[in-house]
Order: sequence, then C-alpha cells, then structure tokens
Amino acid sequence: MTVLETNVATGGDMIQYVTVVIGGQLFGLPISQVHDVFVPESVTRVPLSAPEVAGVLNLRGRIVTAIDMRRRLHLPPRTEGTMMAVGIEYKHESYGLVIDTVGEVLTLQAKSAEPNPTNLDKRWAEISAGVHRLDGRLMVILDVARLLGSMFTEPMAAA
Repeated sequence: MTVLETNVATGGDMIQYVTVVIGGQLFGLPISQVHDVFVPESVTRVPLSAPEVAGVLNLRGRIVTAIDMRRRLHLPPRTEGTMMAVGIEYKHESYGLVIDTVGEVLTLQAKSAEPNPTNLDKRWAEISAGVHRLDGRLMVILDVARLLGSMFTEPMAAA
C-alpha cells in the first residue's frame, strides 16, 4: 500500500510533505519519513555499487548510504552548488537522498493528491505515489519504498 493509499485508508485529511527540488522538478517526501536534512561532508565511494549509490558517509555516528537522486531519476549530473541531502530510513537502514535544494514543508489535503499523469516519464512513475497540482506546478510524491526497494531488489546484471 502506498503512502497515499495508507493516508486515505486511515481517514487522514491533511498530509505534510518536505519539498525538495531535483533538476528543477518539485518533489515531496511525506514528513513522517524524513529524519534529517543535512549537507553531506565526505562521501566515500563504494566499489561495484549501483550507479545511483553516491557512496557512504558518517552522520553523527551512523553509516548512511548516499543516493544520488539526479542519477536515480535519469537526470544530468550536478555541475555546481552545495550538495544537500534528506535523511530517511528504509528497512532499518539509513539513507541520504542527495538532492539539489530543500524547499519548505507543505500541508496539503490528502484528497487533492492525484494518480500519476499518463505522460509522466515511466521511470519517474515507478517511484511516485502520485502528484499534487500546486499553482500551475506539479509536485511528484516520492514513494520511499518504491524508490529504494527497486534499487536493492533487482538482480545484478552478469558481467
């Protein structure tokens, strides 16, 4: 069950999102899944890891896997600016989603969420729990389970 389906099923009227921008596109992460917002210091590359894994870092004594969201979303690499990350947990592991910028916390009506548009890139739709239309702008809701689950459950290609 997606975050959207869970919220609607439990009768939740409002849901809060931490907004982030990646490649000029607005995304929303349910605030209940966000633990930290931080600037990654030194990221250590992990040999033979998935291309989306930027590496690992130490965040207040915890080992955190850094996921390059530009790469995960099939966008060109960052060229400038300070790297930022949003800390989340998935299956008892800590992850830092490396993004371009963090926006604000939005409180939106759960019923205003819509299914993914049919013209949303298939690769994005696979990790989205739906969208919200905000003043002519589309906020894609990131589904953490789909985002990280598909990365670490797909079989590795033979060399």
